Amino acid sequence: MTDHPDVKHLLTSVQMAHFVSHGALRMDGVVPASLNERAIAVFDEGVPRAYAGATVDEAYPAGSFVRELIDLPAVAGAIHSLVGPAPLVDHHAVHIRQAHNGSAQPLHADAIIDTRDDAFDVQLMYYPQDVTLDMGGTLSVPGSHLRRINESDTGRYQNLRGQTRLVCPAGTVQFLHHGIWHGGRRNDSDITRYMFKIRFNPTVRQRLLWNTEDLRDPAVGEELRTRFPWYENASGRIEFVNRTRLWRALTGDPAFDLDYWTTRVDNRPQRVLPTV
Repeated sequence: MTDHPDVKHLLTSVQMAHFVSHGALRMDGVVPASLNERAIAVFDEGVPRAYAGATVDEAYPAGSFVRELIDLPAVAGAIHSLVGPAPLVDHHAVHIRQAHNGSAQPLHADAIIDTRDDAFDVQLMYYPQDVTLDMGGTLSVPGSHLRRINESDTGRYQNLRGQTRLVCPAGTVQFLHHGIWHGGRRNDSDITRYMFKIRFNPTVRQRLLWNTEDLRDPAVGEELRTRFPWYENASGRIEFVNRTRLWRALTGDPAFDLDYWTTRVDNRPQRVLPTV
């Protein structure tokens, strides 16, 4: 992976704000047909295991299928924008759901509870085929990523208002915040479904790593103010506070706020009046 992608392939500030509010960013059909046509044979054979904390070069040598995938300019630009240069590979997995497989994953977030509010891991999910609704695909709950849970604490929930079930064209890549609530659905089609994922850990501070030319675009604030139908009227505001803190960390702007909520709860004056 190049440490310095062309700026035209980096994410914009509006796209980064979308990721911060939704916990996901989807890029439809960015992988060329030539790679998609090779993918299933590669996944059937199995991708060699990478140990946790491996560098990209160690996990995916030059010339390997996965290296070709993540070196695609649009994919490499998104990875750089989200986690920076030279990320580490936490783990990867090939998920294969056979035709007419009647089980589905419970709603969950990956790994143990993670309280970081100034950093995050990113999961790349690649779909080499067209994914139709009856194939199941990945279910996720937009805006859930900053509400901390431990793995399958949400497994008892069957449906939440606003959840999405992935339907996409072949060659789609989706980037997920590590905390998003998600789960693979059952496959009711006649086609075996494939998905490949990689979790990346950053090795640099995730600050202003994208194309910041539009940082002051009003659309940034509009994205950050997105409300989802499963949010409670009152405690849903906590998600706006969480987003604000993450955006402050990403931009290095400690004064940024959405409607004064975070400024209010962070107010801890340090000036001490003299005693009489």
